[in-house]
Amino acid sequence: MRRRSFLAASALIAAPSIARSAGSNVLKIIPESDLPVLDPVWTTATVSRNHGYMVFDTLYSMDGQFKTQPQMVAGHVVENDGKLWMLTLRDGLKFHDGEKVRGRDAVASIKRFAARDSFGAALMAATDELSAPDDNTIRFRLKKPFPLLPNALGKPGTPMPCIMPERLALTDPNKQVMEMIGSGPFRFVTNERVPGSRVVYEKNRDYVPRADGPATFTSGPKLVHFDRVEWHVIPDSSTKVNALLNNEIEWIQEPPPDLLGMMRASKKVRVAPMDPAGGISVMRFNTLYPPFDNPAIRRALFGAVEQSDFMTAALGDDRSLWKDGVAVFSPGSPMDSRTGIEIMTSKRDLERVKREIIAAGYKGERVVLLGAVDNPNVNALALVGADLLKRVGMNVDFQEIDWGTTIQRRSSKQPPDKGGWNIFFTNLNGPNNFDPAGQLGLRGNGDGAWFGWPKMPRIEALRDEWFDAPTVEAQKKICVEIEKQFWIDAPYIPLGCMYGPTAYSTGLTGVREGFIQLYDVKRV
Repeated sequence: MRRRSFLAASALIAAPSIARSAGSNVLKIIPESDLPVLDPVWTTATVSRNHGYMVFDTLYSMDGQFKTQPQMVAGHVVENDGKLWMLTLRDGLKFHDGEKVRGRDAVASIKRFAARDSFGAALMAATDELSAPDDNTIRFRLKKPFPLLPNALGKPGTPMPCIMPERLALTDPNKQVMEMIGSGPFRFVTNERVPGSRVVYEKNRDYVPRADGPATFTSGPKLVHFDRVEWHVIPDSSTKVNALLNNEIEWIQEPPPDLLGMMRASKKVRVAPMDPAGGISVMRFNTLYPPFDNPAIRRALFGAVEQSDFMTAALGDDRSLWKDGVAVFSPGSPMDSRTGIEIMTSKRDLERVKREIIAAGYKGERVVLLGAVDNPNVNALALVGADLLKRVGMNVDFQEIDWGTTIQRRSSKQPPDKGGWNIFFTNLNGPNNFDPAGQLGLRGNGDGAWFGWPKMPRIEALRDEWFDAPTVEAQKKICVEIEKQFWIDAPYIPLGCMYGPTAYSTGLTGVREGFIQLYDVKRV
């Protein structure tokens, strides 16, 4: 199924509410969506993660080679056969309220992060004691060696392992932190936020960047060249592209695929890849309620999905922007064996799938499927998915809502007819998908799992084995078993991998790969 191109150059209209940004010391961008959740620990929404990297900082980071590097820490010492880690904070770290960043802030932040994140939870499960002996030191006493400790505290995926003041980090992990006080390169301007329209940041003039390390991905010195950054939320594709062409904004994080050709033809715009790791698109099931509390029904739908249909709907025919034949882990990553992928690549037979769903026990239950009208890529996935489910005989209630509402609603465990849901669509982005440590969709610990809350004891046991595996080869063998079990448990359906581009003014330089980060960016 191809995404209809319904926009033309003659339809482009100006965005009069945005004053021109070129020539000022203000950077204006259009993010992927509105920012409905400020707390980058509470949510897995990438827009909140991107916001988090503006306001907060992390103890470790990841460079462009996907290697973990020190960020807020000056370094660490490992003793007692890998069971004692002493982390030392670097000098000059201050929160936006003027308070020094102390070890106890980091301890409270790590504990709150670990309560929301699967990788962080694995680290804490291996920890006997986490404490701050003094203001500059963080101490981990471990039950057993956990060599991936820096990776857990520097993961660039969601949730973000950010460091916030202790008084905020002590907030119940199930409640959102609303006060945005970090130690990152930008300050959040609370009184200028207009939900659904605008988010504003100002340069943190007290920020002390690292003096060393590769300035790639999330690592190394973070140098701020703009006094002010404004996010402007503009859902309409033609309006946002015209704003970029007219220098009213200088960056569209996720440009509309229909108009990529027009932007590439302009000498004012650079269209470039953003995330080399890509994002695995998924159809996520709510396993708490019928019909998808039944794994046999979930499994039957593997036979209906043609990944290329979803990818072309979202990104068009340009094969440089997507891949099909995608399984559990990022294509080409060390743990990706594509074991069992035949269930997704064999000949599609919708009539057979329809019979299998009925045989598995489907009784015509209403399927509440959430769209995202202001997120073109995700909405395209939802439209294709809704049509496909109808074609195999499901009673689909396609609810067109905005992405911000989707982010809020997918956390609800209420029944679908009381404000809950059965299916939503999203992208699992970046290095999170390289292995079981951070892969959100693979957790099978029920209430502690990602939205959808599946119970998958076999995968949980294999995941624990993976952390203890002594070699990479041993880890790969375990991941083969995880992939085999994935096709049985069917917590979601992989729809392909997106390598969507970003579009920004040719007058900008210093753009980092990975996701949108606005330090280092400056005008030439």
